[in-house]
Amino acid sequence: MQRSFVWNGSTMSSIELPHETDEVIPGVKWGVAFAFPSPAYWKYQVLARRIQGSQIRYRLGQTLSEEIGACLLGGHGIPAAIGIAAFEHLKQRGVFEDEVPNEIRLHEWLSEPIQFGNKTIRYRFAKQKAKYLSAALTKLDREQAPSDTGKTLRSWLLDIPGIGYKTASWIARNWLDADDVAILDIHLLRAGQLGGFFTPKLTVERHYLKLEEQFVVFSNGLDVRPSELDAVIWHEMMSSPYSVRQAMNSLETTKGKIISDIRPRAKQRHTNTYELVQPR
Repeated sequence: MQRSFVWNGSTMSSIELPHETDEVIPGVKWGVAFAFPSPAYWKYQVLARRIQGSQIRYRLGQTLSEEIGACLLGGHGIPAAIGIAAFEHLKQRGVFEDEVPNEIRLHEWLSEPIQFGNKTIRYRFAKQKAKYLSAALTKLDREQAPSDTGKTLRSWLLDIPGIGYKTASWIARNWLDADDVAILDIHLLRAGQLGGFFTPKLTVERHYLKLEEQFVVFSNGLDVRPSELDAVIWHEMMSSPYSVRQAMNSLETTKGKIISDIRPRAKQRHTNTYELVQPR
């Protein structure tokens, strides 16, 4: 047994975790709680946030149409803050209200200068995302989206042009607070490779469902919700590029080979996507 502590105002709480040599899942040891990014480290981060009341709030919209819009306008090379700014811009135009605007109107609005802090910016993929968003909002207007599980909502979303497993999982996790899907991107992939809970050489592009299954098994081994763990890992990996880079270099040395597909390149500290929109 190993014991760690977390401060919550003037109160100190203890967190007990299994011994570092115990296995969280077959073949994967817990490791030390303060050794980034061991399984014990992730368990500690989740429990510490619970104790401090600082859980990551990841829902972006007030309605499913807003959630689809917010997620669809972000990701795939679009900085988080830019995607949120584009979403807020369209929201001000009434895009997510009763009447669904056509693709031409959406393109016009996305092509407008968008307020971003104290300056204006241009959204790079206005034509492409207008097409995808139009199809998504039209489908939602004509059909009843399932809400029983994250996977059924994801399957429904996958029929929409421009929405793949990652975006569909993102929407389903956010909207339904679902634990049967996972948002697998490069940050979670790196965490899984470093922590040993992902099979080496699996890629998000080719093995999404297999990696998702492994992530859910790992979450169950930690006895934490996959949705909660996903958000914490994303935040920590995005916020600590130097630590991630050092860990990746260490893994490269240990394995004796280059892991080019999962090596981090970012040098600056990133903003947490989940904390950009209030309230949620």
